[in-house]
Amino acid sequence: MKIEINDLSQIQTAAKVFLREMHDKTVFAFYGVMGAGKTTFIKALCKELGVQEPVTSPTFAIINEYRTEDGASVYHFDFYRIKKLEEAFDFGYEDYFYSGNRCFIEWPELVETLLPENTVRITITEQPDGSRLIETE
Repeated sequence: MKIEINDLSQIQTAAKVFLREMHDKTVFAFYGVMGAGKTTFIKALCKELGVQEPVTSPTFAIINEYRTEDGASVYHFDFYRIKKLEEAFDFGYEDYFYSGNRCFIEWPELVETLLPENTVRITITEQPDGSRLIETE
């Protein structure tokens, strides 16, 4: 699947289309350079899922948990600052990845071997005109 976002006003529509196409998938790994728009797109996805609280990148906490309007948990990971794989074991990544709740993962390269087999891999790239291209494998 490919979704192009030409400007920020299109992000909620893109998030809606993305979630509809993903059906019941729960673990999403977001790849892209710093500033590509990973956190911004995850914020839009959370809003579309009914998260009311502010969504921020868990750069220092590694994981943030949000609740949707119907009480479901949404987990947002940022592995940018992780130094070794053992750190993921320390906070019990399996409990989150295999919970059946949605998990949005930034910087998954650092925990690639721990990702579940059915993880949806998403690459976000900035195009020369400033638009963003969101592609899934």
